[in-house]
Amino acid sequence: MKKYFAQLRPLERRLVVGVGVVLLIVLNGVFIWPHFNDWTTLQARREKAQKELTRDQAMVAQIPALKADVKKFESEGEFVALEDQSINFMRTIQTQSAQCGVQIQNTSRQITHTNDVLFIEQMQNINVLATEEQLVDFLYKLGSGASMIRVRDLELQPDQPRQKLSANIRLVASYQKNPTPATAAKTATAKAK
Repeated sequence: MKKYFAQLRPLERRLVVGVGVVLLIVLNGVFIWPHFNDWTTLQARREKAQKELTRDQAMVAQIPALKADVKKFESEGEFVALEDQSINFMRTIQTQSAQCGVQIQNTSRQITHTNDVLFIEQMQNINVLATEEQLVDFLYKLGSGASMIRVRDLELQPDQPRQKLSANIRLVASYQKNPTPATAAKTATAKAK
């Protein structure tokens, strides 16, 4: 190559060097300059991946605590067989109403929701007649204990003689969907005592 370049005249040498420089500029323009921003893009992707990794590692670190919470929630409440849930729900409502002196005027058909992974929800609409103290006592006793019953909707109005309250109540009970055998055995042992 040196011999060939040495044999050229000065004008030809300038032309070869000029063509080489233009070729170098064209190759840089086609292959190198469009990729100048690749380093910035790569750094941004790396930072994003690092943030995702940190977030995922934090979530993985929470797994033991979440498993403990799931076990705690599975063991809460009483175990009721699937076929006895609606009967148990209504029996609990009637028992508490009798103990508190609340008169159940009307009940509707029970509705069952099974969209939750751990629980089955039973809903019951009831119409009751009671004094203020009786109604508060009834609702408090329904929500206390291991019954997992709560009030979703409550409408109050005075009855005709204005001596008691007439209430339309939507009650919801949550029952375990698939209890573990240990939970079912523990509940059965507790009931036997």
